[in-house]
Amino acid sequence: MTLTRLSDADAAARAIFERTGGEVRLALPLGLGKPVTLVNALVRHARDTPGTKLTIFTALTLERPEPGSDVERRFLEPAMDRLFGAYPQLLYAEMLRGEGLPENISVTEFFLLAGRWLGVAPMQQSYVSANYTHARDVLIDSRPNVLVQLLPEDNGRFSLSCNTDISADLFRMRREGSLDFMAAGEVNPELPFLGGEGAVIGEEELDLVLEPSAPFELFSAVKRPVDDAAQAIGLHVSRLIEDGGTLQIGIGAIGDAVSQALLLRHRGEIEAIQDDCPFAMDYDPGGKFETGLYAVTEMFVGGLLALFEAGVIRREVEGKAIHAGFFVETRDFYRRLRELPREKRDKIAMMPVSFTNQLYGDEAAKRAARVKARFINGAMKVSLLGGVMSDTVADGQVVSGVGGQFNFVEQAFALDDAQSVITLPATRRSGGELESNIAWDLDSVTVPRHMRDVVVTEYGIAELRGASDAEVIARLIEIADSRFQEELIQRAKKAGKLPESYALPDTARRNLPDTVRGWLDPHRAALPEFPLGTDFDGIEKTLIPALQRLSDLSPTMRGKLLLLGASVFQAPHPKEAEAMARMGYDGDGGLTARALRGALRLVAAEDSADDSR
Repeated sequence: MTLTRLSDADAAARAIFERTGGEVRLALPLGLGKPVTLVNALVRHARDTPGTKLTIFTALTLERPEPGSDVERRFLEPAMDRLFGAYPQLLYAEMLRGEGLPENISVTEFFLLAGRWLGVAPMQQSYVSANYTHARDVLIDSRPNVLVQLLPEDNGRFSLSCNTDISADLFRMRREGSLDFMAAGEVNPELPFLGGEGAVIGEEELDLVLEPSAPFELFSAVKRPVDDAAQAIGLHVSRLIEDGGTLQIGIGAIGDAVSQALLLRHRGEIEAIQDDCPFAMDYDPGGKFETGLYAVTEMFVGGLLALFEAGVIRREVEGKAIHAGFFVETRDFYRRLRELPREKRDKIAMMPVSFTNQLYGDEAAKRAARVKARFINGAMKVSLLGGVMSDTVADGQVVSGVGGQFNFVEQAFALDDAQSVITLPATRRSGGELESNIAWDLDSVTVPRHMRDVVVTEYGIAELRGASDAEVIARLIEIADSRFQEELIQRAKKAGKLPESYALPDTARRNLPDTVRGWLDPHRAALPEFPLGTDFDGIEKTLIPALQRLSDLSPTMRGKLLLLGASVFQAPHPKEAEAMARMGYDGDGGLTARALRGALRLVAAEDSADDSR
């Protein structure tokens, strides 16, 4: 085939619609691999040409956040480009949130950007629930006739880079003759050029390439601060990782904390922290990684890159230390990948999720490689019987999706010496009220109770596989927050699932945030709030805990009074004037400004108390 190169996105869109007879069934990569310039041109063309039809199958539409309040707007807007990149909005997302899509355009996703589509009826209705490894087959059933993707180019070769997850299989199937589609790419030099089986394609595999005169800036996923609960969970999980084993980590603060704890362990700096742990722990802290770990993961996260750079991840499988399916990370992550020496970068292989997320296909080799595997993923809630809720809330609204979580749970049970490690903080706030994330029952189930394995909260580790219901209930209560333990015990006893003779061990009676805080405070230098770096500046980092306090407390009248009282009676925060100026509050600023000032002063008072211990 002859490759057509264009610089005009609208001309490229017209060419694609002409090639397909006016009906485009679009296979669009999830996350970072979306060629936004080209996709927006396709959507514009379909919108403005009623006789055409555009059907999009994708996942994880990336969007810069829309501030939900005046306080959020004041914090985010001045720093939006720095934090999230000057990433363009996808037109179909704007339309879904606004006037809606015209009848000739439809969008289906199998995984949603967490929390972003709650209450948006068209997206909630078109969402398809599928394991990551099954999403490819759902896509194929829709008979895609066009695939588009963002690509870096190197001397006439193109890398699927951030999205081999499904695309690599689709290109392979086209080469084998079982699929037929038009392939188009949009070139973006910010994407790192990465290899792997099927990750690099030649010009002959593309029909059209868009080369915009001004490539857009890649989306940057902001690193969230690692709070005490996440730090403690990371330290606990680090005890479960065996040298010479296999590692998968999910995205988020807990994943960052796990990576930081493994780095401390490798440097010989974790034992003193673990020795101070106030919770019952029958696990060795673990030593330096002499053999090193091998990573096989759907998502290549910043923590895995940090572990690779530090030599923790270095056990090779067929010459590769990391096999991964996709990534969405920070601009610093993209830069570090681009700048890795060739011999180091060649140790990273981008693969389809049909390889990373399952054992089928060359199963013997995968089993030999994935020894002592630890698959670490987050959840929203866990039931006392061991079921896991990760993606959907009570009224059926989808928060995110199952993605690959169940894939890795399934692998953990299929491999001889593997564990599925589900992590979650013991509590959360909803509407200003504290709730336990260890609950009697769940609104929805992502992982069923018969696949319960290991659950970790800030208060410890519960090993559940093969345990009786009564044992599971007791072990989960013992890592629940102490403010909810008695209620959970009574609920389980009333149901006849826990013996009347059961009594909570003394070692589990101090499961409280202050206990965690007291453990971690002497070790703060080793446990930074942003272990993998951040794009927040200094005053923004000062504001974050105060804004969280404002969010947690202000919905309740008691919380409002506490914050307003603190603004009057507590000593000023050392950086209060600078913080209030950054938020654009001059003078008194009204009730919200006074509440924020109170939150800053409460945070300063807590920090001062910690320093005096």
